[in-house]
Amino acid sequence: MTDTTRIPPTRITGLQGALIRRFSTKLLGEVPESLGVMWHHKPALMASLSLGRKSQSWDACDPQLKSLAHMATAATVGCSFCLDLGYFQARNEKLDLDKAREVPRWRESTLFTPLERDVLAYAEAMTATPPTVTDELSARLLEALGAPGLVEVTAIIAMENMMARSNVAMGIRSQGFAEACGLRPLAEPSGVVPSTA
Repeated sequence: MTDTTRIPPTRITGLQGALIRRFSTKLLGEVPESLGVMWHHKPALMASLSLGRKSQSWDACDPQLKSLAHMATAATVGCSFCLDLGYFQARNEKLDLDKAREVPRWRESTLFTPLERDVLAYAEAMTATPPTVTDELSARLLEALGAPGLVEVTAIIAMENMMARSNVAMGIRSQGFAEACGLRPLAEPSGVVPSTA
């Protein structure tokens, strides 16, 4: 692990630490540096892990849409760790990797459906400071996803905002999970946004 974080990672110890190291290695192939940083405050880490674990059982919204919302939030905040992890998780969950790869340049890409574009726009609008969500966008998503689905994707975006902003503030960066499993690099925006007319 490289010492890139603003808070130096500490050694993950004890029985609880052994379980976390084993689970992380099984899931990711290694223990993320972020866990060593968060180990300084175990209650905050455990609360975050618990919330993430519980949210995985939610099923009111399509997993592909939640993955896209997660990655769009990470891209908007600029969390390379979250983008890398989201791309890696999309592979593990057998989601559409071409779409996951294109999230950083979704406005330019032709791969996304109108509903996916609305979810990506919603993630960006929720992540803006202050948020810029419109009644029109919310109404389209409510119609398409239903109330439970819209609440779920909103919660996913809110949780990703917490994680991405925390990671960026602490200097936690990508560890190359997607690259290590042979995924093509994430697409880069060209800076030219196609006309929607």
